[in-house]
Amino acid sequence: METAQIVEEKLDFDKVWAAIQATNEQLKETDRIVRENAIQMKETDKQMRETDRIVKETDRIVKENAIQIKETDKQMKETYKQMKETDKRVGEITNRFGEMVEYMVVPNLVAKFRELQFEFEKTHRDTVIASKEHNIYTEVDAFLENGDKVMIVEIKNKPSVDDIDDHVKRMEKLRVYADLHNDRRAYLGAIAGVVFNDSEKTYALKNGFYVIEPSGDTFTITEPAGKYHPHEW
Repeated sequence: METAQIVEEKLDFDKVWAAIQATNEQLKETDRIVRENAIQMKETDKQMRETDRIVKETDRIVKENAIQIKETDKQMKETYKQMKETDKRVGEITNRFGEMVEYMVVPNLVAKFRELQFEFEKTHRDTVIASKEHNIYTEVDAFLENGDKVMIVEIKNKPSVDDIDDHVKRMEKLRVYADLHNDRRAYLGAIAGVVFNDSEKTYALKNGFYVIEPSGDTFTITEPAGKYHPHEW
């Protein structure tokens, strides 16, 4: 009887000890999990603080960009205003040049062309040539004529290659118009400009145009000569 009791007590002790050991292991595992969670919480807190910092920095950048956008928009509006003002001034300058040509150059063209052996008897300004029936329409800044020849002068502030090409087309239209009206006179062309780049001047001469440009208090007329020659339409 006593032996059985001892065995039973020993079994109970082993069970209790095993339970204590198991509980201890669970406590250790729980402690480990708590420590890991604490680390994760610290890392999460760090990430949240970093996210908050990024959000605040992003908000600051967005606000700064908004201010910059408003400032840029303001500058663009001011630039556009200045461009319009510049275009207006360029237009005024161009108009003044047109007036200068009309009141100073055109009246003296006859005398200047006389130096090149032309005797023009009539001068017309701002002439419109039109024929609806034959689909012809063009404007002529200066129209000089006599019984044999007609000089068509195109006036530009700064003649471009396109302006010269347009004048070629104008001359072709005028030739057609003249033929329709039995006008057998030779038609010649000239380009007048305040500023002539060398390439544009050469291109005008190559197309057989006389080049008219300022020179001191007056102006000069360059005749297409040498390898170039006046073109007659």
